[in-house]
Amino acid sequence: MGETFYLFSNGDIRRRDNNLEYCTDSGINKNMKIETLDEIFLFGEANLNTKALNFMSQNNVSMHVFNYYGFYSGSFFPRDKTGSGFILVNQVEHYNHGDRRLIIAKKIIDAASHNIYRNLRYYNSRDIDLSDEMNQIEFLRRGIKNVTSVQELMGVEGNIRKVYYSTWDKIIKQDIDFDKRVKNPPDNMINSLISFLNSMIYSVALSEIYKTNLSPYISYLHEPGTRRFSLSLDITEIFKPLIVDRMIFSILNKNQITEKDFEKGSNFVYLNDKGRKKIVKEFDDRINKTVKHKDLKRNVSYRYLIRVECYKLIKHITGEKEYDGFKIWW
Repeated sequence: MGETFYLFSNGDIRRRDNNLEYCTDSGINKNMKIETLDEIFLFGEANLNTKALNFMSQNNVSMHVFNYYGFYSGSFFPRDKTGSGFILVNQVEHYNHGDRRLIIAKKIIDAASHNIYRNLRYYNSRDIDLSDEMNQIEFLRRGIKNVTSVQELMGVEGNIRKVYYSTWDKIIKQDIDFDKRVKNPPDNMINSLISFLNSMIYSVALSEIYKTNLSPYISYLHEPGTRRFSLSLDITEIFKPLIVDRMIFSILNKNQITEKDFEKGSNFVYLNDKGRKKIVKEFDDRINKTVKHKDLKRNVSYRYLIRVECYKLIKHITGEKEYDGFKIWW
């Protein structure tokens, strides 16, 4: 796995000899060694030219750009060197045939809801009574196999998340009034954290999809759109309970993040620069955390689990092996 750089300060990204260099407005130069560089997350305002972009492309370096509030704006990817017409045709065919699409979409929601349930089971075993909500989610999960359309499936997923989010006030020890998901703009600390971390994990998934032969534009649960990489939305649905939600529970319950890490307006709450840096550090540690994989028989990072999910999807659409979404086993 290559190295990831998170850039917060304003400055210039330049090619210097055979390396990339980030020169901040305050005069600090950060050397990003190209032979180990994998991707850049850009949170500050940066100037760069085609010389730097061409150099990044030649060395397969991706860059994700975020706006002032920490929301994802877009990505730069090198020219596609891994594309496969055979896989693209199969990927599209599985979208166009409603029954094939629905099979994959059901597997995604089955795995995502399993991981949600495992989160609740974890906290239920630690003197937080979530048994009623767990029963509700088990009941809703049983209905997944009976849905006949992706739209109906999304309705089941919405009901599962509604029950799930209703437990967060019990799980999180800080006094935060959270009862529903609000996105644009986020109206409290929890919604702000969810929005920011979702942007982070979408970007990571996009980078991992790029390293395979899959097209990020063709998805099965979420409707493909002209202005978004919808497959990353599908893939991250499975991993958000493990990476995003567990991280939010942990940092809030340990008071690593408090009200001091946010800026508030009349109808919005956003992470400030200090808060974003804390979150990015914790996110990077978590995405690189390793677990012993049951099938691979070796330790792999959470990030690599996302890439494995892409490979599993490729095997499914090419008829090699039926897809089954990642489910937490620990």
